[in-house]
Amino acid sequence: MFRPSHESLLIQNAEVDRLELPRIQDDDELEALKASGALQPIIAGESLRFDPRLDPSRRFCRLWTRDFVQDIAQAYYNRFHAQIQVNSAVRTVKGQKKLRRHNRNAAPAEGDTASSHLAGLTVDLQRRGMTQDQIHWVERYLFYMKSLGLVEPEEERHQWVFHIMVSGRYAGWRETQDVVPMERPEPAAVAASAENRAE
Repeated sequence: MFRPSHESLLIQNAEVDRLELPRIQDDDELEALKASGALQPIIAGESLRFDPRLDPSRRFCRLWTRDFVQDIAQAYYNRFHAQIQVNSAVRTVKGQKKLRRHNRNAAPAEGDTASSHLAGLTVDLQRRGMTQDQIHWVERYLFYMKSLGLVEPEEERHQWVFHIMVSGRYAGWRETQDVVPMERPEPAAVAASAENRAE
């Protein structure tokens, strides 16, 4: 449903630029952003786990991205009584260049199609191992969020993950919600939301 594309990378980078966020160059800059609170830890729990290969120092992201991850994980747990797994979160330019050397599908470390992981906006959620029902549920959830302009998702086939860039607008939208976002949004509700946003 969310095929990776050049256009999607441009959308992700446009959001990074709109928020005037830095592309994190190295570990020193990463640690400074953690110390300032600009990057927040993602917390594992009943509804959320990490790929054990993910370095604990990389289990961080922007506040609104962390909130999104917690929200989708809780909604997924409510539906399936299973955990969502985070495979990747914040990265540095130095780390992305290293990744590119052995993963030709990885986004560039620089330019207008650079990886949005470098700004701490993005997480990769494990897709491999999900049932078809679980995959379709996540796709519907992301379709709803995308229709509101809150996420820019891609389904990566090489790594079998949902790559999700979370807009800074998620924070404001979340404050208007009383509950975790609906599990199965009706098509009419999605269309109405999109029309209201366009007005």
